[in-house]
Amino acid sequence: MTDVGQKKLPLEDLHQAAGARFGAFAGWSMPLTYPPGVMKEHLHTREHAGLFDISHMKLIAVSGPGAATLLSKACPLDAEALSEGQSKYTFLLTETAGIIDDLIVTRLGPTRFMVVANAGNAEKDGAHLEALAAGLDCTVEPLERVFLAIQGPEAEAALTGAGIDTGLLTFMTGREPKPGWFMSRSGYTGEDGFEIGLAEADARALAAKLLADGRVMWIGLAARDSLRLEAGLCLHGQDISEDTDPVAAGLLWAIPKPLRTQGTFVGADALHKTIALGAAEKRVGLKPDGRQPVRAGAELTDETGQAVGRVTSGGFGPSAGHPVAIGYVAAPLAAPGTRVFAEVRGTKIPVDVHPLPFTPHRYRKG
Repeated sequence: MTDVGQKKLPLEDLHQAAGARFGAFAGWSMPLTYPPGVMKEHLHTREHAGLFDISHMKLIAVSGPGAATLLSKACPLDAEALSEGQSKYTFLLTETAGIIDDLIVTRLGPTRFMVVANAGNAEKDGAHLEALAAGLDCTVEPLERVFLAIQGPEAEAALTGAGIDTGLLTFMTGREPKPGWFMSRSGYTGEDGFEIGLAEADARALAAKLLADGRVMWIGLAARDSLRLEAGLCLHGQDISEDTDPVAAGLLWAIPKPLRTQGTFVGADALHKTIALGAAEKRVGLKPDGRQPVRAGAELTDETGQAVGRVTSGGFGPSAGHPVAIGYVAAPLAAPGTRVFAEVRGTKIPVDVHPLPFTPHRYRKG
């Protein structure tokens, strides 16, 4: 059943036919799990290939002579320096360097870029870009596309078997393989994989071909969350938000070095000051003792009971074999191996700061 008031995915009937259990996420009715269950879905993605419907996310085409100027103004990004086909993880920032959204920007041509925005922020992101585009010779066009992701070590072979040429794409590159299609080698699982935006009719045909391959199965939002959590990847609205800056979030690697001390993008002055001062708290991996997961919202304390941080995402890591979490702790406590405590149902659970990711990334980088 679709939740009343929630947006429906264009392929919802396919998910219903596959026995999906639906739930609300970012204003959408999303498949949470399928009959195999979250554990099998998670492990199948790690071992074979998982197919995800991520049509709740938004593709936004930015084109025209002023496109690179707009994106370099909106994000801590040198858009002009991107080579054709190159993708870059970046952000939209507030004037105080809070993270409005995290994005992937791909250069498709001299004056054409594709922006992938998160579901709950898509309308806000589009309006933000439109406002910043005032006076620039460019257009900001949200696209109506089905968006599919195929992730896992057999993803490329499954696409090839379905007649899709992945070309020479390596991790964080993208192209338009057919009119109306966008394909990048990227994902949200830590595995090799692809994200493909395409018209609904094409998406139905592609999904049918892929699902006819024994290596491929539908994967729901619950396993997508456990996969990204093991991979140490942020969820906007939980691990990062407008109240979080890239310094505390440990995401400075995504900002070109020259722009960390200079630049005219929105939020530049605040970001430069924050970098100079250093972060008061830092985003870290967290490994609870035992088998009891700690969930988002749990307070972290030191051994004296003093509050020192919070959990922003948490659950069980099927591939890691133990509970995994992401959160923030006071900067002096951010070193791996530092022990803090989380309260779960009245019980104080020891939690160790742990390096991210919990499972190795297996991107195809060359």
